[in-house]
Amino acid sequence: MSFEIDYFRALETPRLARLGPNVAAAAFPLMKLMPARFILDQAEKSGELKAGAHIVETTSGTFGMAVALLAAARGFRLTLVTAATLIDQAYQRRLERLGAKVVALADERGDGNQSGRLAHLKAIMETEPGVFWTRQYDSAGNWQSYARLAELFVRSMGQVDWLVGCIGTGGSLCGTGTFLRQVFPHLKIVAVDTHRSVLFGQPLGKRMLRGLGNSVIPANVRHELVDEVHWVGAYAAYHQTHSLLRNQGIFMGPTSGAAALVGDWIARSNPDAVVAVIMPDEGHRHADTVYNDDWLAKLSDWPCEAARAPETLASIEPRAEWEWTRFEWSRRHLDNVLSAQAGPS
Repeated sequence: MSFEIDYFRALETPRLARLGPNVAAAAFPLMKLMPARFILDQAEKSGELKAGAHIVETTSGTFGMAVALLAAARGFRLTLVTAATLIDQAYQRRLERLGAKVVALADERGDGNQSGRLAHLKAIMETEPGVFWTRQYDSAGNWQSYARLAELFVRSMGQVDWLVGCIGTGGSLCGTGTFLRQVFPHLKIVAVDTHRSVLFGQPLGKRMLRGLGNSVIPANVRHELVDEVHWVGAYAAYHQTHSLLRNQGIFMGPTSGAAALVGDWIARSNPDAVVAVIMPDEGHRHADTVYNDDWLAKLSDWPCEAARAPETLASIEPRAEWEWTRFEWSRRHLDNVLSAQAGPS
């Protein structure tokens, strides 16, 4: 077990990359190993997860890879439920090579079919006793695991005035923000979402940018922590992803590009502040898409101009994939914001 811990610690430990004079990013090889290992460790210690048990999860991102690596190392069976629109064959083969069973459900609306995925997962649990669900959306272990990331920022940067990160399950941003705010009460937290994600009140729709956003609202998304939200379109994120590689030699995925885009603007807008950015994904999975000019050329409305600054919105609304918008959230609960948007009844 000690060798496994050392190996996965290395995979989940980020490099600190300076993006500008007052902004630095934690660039992860595989960030989701941090919560996956924490959740499994706690479940094994409590006896909730038995030796050789069957683990299940619904995932469209790297949490599935993290659990697959751990399940293979520890001898667990694993079923991952996703949507056919969210997983490419190469990635699915990697998961299956690790021993995972991947169930890719139809997704006619293109919104990720999260409700169908959760229903399928619960059906497995009803028919097979002893199944363990990692529950990345509402397990407190998800956000609690990011105490280590908060500590890294404090030790490496000394002071953090702004924290910028993408939001999907809510674990990384809300967890890191919770711990950092205990040290820096003045800390401002910026959530990076994408158009047609329901997390901050937009209507559900087809999302092109993956790895952030959601079609349901996980319990780990704590809106009252957030000072402002930015909705970044896929094309805006792609441009910044290319810029990270071309100008700084940092090979990351588009989710990280979206976070870097917003973090750079926050830093330029607040030159006396220290800004920390969470970049969760490397670029390897996107080599044939985001980094492929032939694939990009087939996209409607690509190429387009790179976004330099967000448009500040007075009301919440979805936009096109090349657009980037911003909204003052002001640490309010979702219901309060939506009520204010609706106006007097």
